[in-house]
Amino acid sequence: MKIIKHRNCRGGCQGKCCLKVEHLTVRLGEDLILEDVGFHLHCGELIALIGPNGAGKSSLFKSILGVIPYQGSISFQSAVLGAQKPRIGYVPQSPGFDPGDPVSVLDLFVASTTRWPAFLPVPAKLRRKVLDCLARVNGEELIDKRVGSLSGGQVQRVLLAMALEPVPNLLILDEPMSGVDMEGEQQLLELLDQIREKYDLSILLSTHDFQTLNRVDKVILLQKRILAVGTPDDVLHSAPFQTLFGSEQQKGGDGE
Repeated sequence: MKIIKHRNCRGGCQGKCCLKVEHLTVRLGEDLILEDVGFHLHCGELIALIGPNGAGKSSLFKSILGVIPYQGSISFQSAVLGAQKPRIGYVPQSPGFDPGDPVSVLDLFVASTTRWPAFLPVPAKLRRKVLDCLARVNGEELIDKRVGSLSGGQVQRVLLAMALEPVPNLLILDEPMSGVDMEGEQQLLELLDQIREKYDLSILLSTHDFQTLNRVDKVILLQKRILAVGTPDDVLHSAPFQTLFGSEQQKGGDGE
């Protein structure tokens, strides 16, 4: 795969290489979930989406993925892709695996990313492919581990490896820090930075851990509408953030 580097225009690509969300409104029945949301995610940029429970973060992701109806416009501009649709990699909120589940990482990976029948032994060629995918997240040693025995950080690495096959143009992660200890968080953030540099992709993630925001380029504060957007320092010291969270600087979690 030929990697086209865009880091020289990160944050300033004049709309030539970015995810562009304009006037996005989402209603589920009578409930207004998102209202007039708009932002640009520039090439090579890492944006963190924050907000209280029920703010609409997951609904925003689902709109971008095209799995729920919306009003407004979502487009991806790229001189490299032309009229092609972008590849989007998605890491959902970490699922809970049964500790006694006998399914291995290899089994999960093959079942999720290939058409190989789950009841047949995995051929050596396919195993090597899975190892190559896990190598993207420094997780080759996980291939034969049972998914139920993985730590939170290891689960995130496996899900991330699956989202990177094939390598996307845009990577979306819904609460990737959930269930991950502090050391694992830092490792994951370092890994994401390496991935966007190596594969020249953009990353949009949601988080409730404000202590990790110093590792991102931009922060969007969402509560149905965008209340603040800017550098981590600007948003964390903004009036809307102080109104919503006060001095809160700890983890939380929700389904939105």
